[in-house]
Amino acid sequence: MSKQERHSAIRELVGAESITSQDELRRKLIRRGFDVTQATLSRDIHELRLYKGPGGYAIPNGNGHAEQEEEPTIEELLGSFGLAVRQAHNQLVLRTTSGGAQPVALAIDHEAWSEVLGTLAGDDTILIICADSRHAAALRQKLERLIG
Repeated sequence: MSKQERHSAIRELVGAESITSQDELRRKLIRRGFDVTQATLSRDIHELRLYKGPGGYAIPNGNGHAEQEEEPTIEELLGSFGLAVRQAHNQLVLRTTSGGAQPVALAIDHEAWSEVLGTLAGDDTILIICADSRHAAALRQKLERLIG
């Protein structure tokens, strides 16, 4: 089946019911005949710009589980999911609530902040790589303000 068919199925599944994890979404896609790996599904989630809210995955333009008409801002995401940030030389470790790391990392990537060289997200932790310690310190302060 094509990527377009898989994307349509993902939109349909996310719009129809609360899906709270990538693994749950992957299992539902497999039941529909899509042989999808976790890596492919992660790319699909990124391409569809899905984000994970309190009710599970949601489509930025609304899907019955999200009242919003557009993507949440970095301020909203960090205010909702951000817990703490720590610096280690040119790297930052940003802790989030469970399931919050990927949507927050995606939002950071979309901000295109000059301090950020790249992000790597798990379930509740984001590694942010900066060019040097000075850039990391400036970004740490910015993130701490946004977390509140």
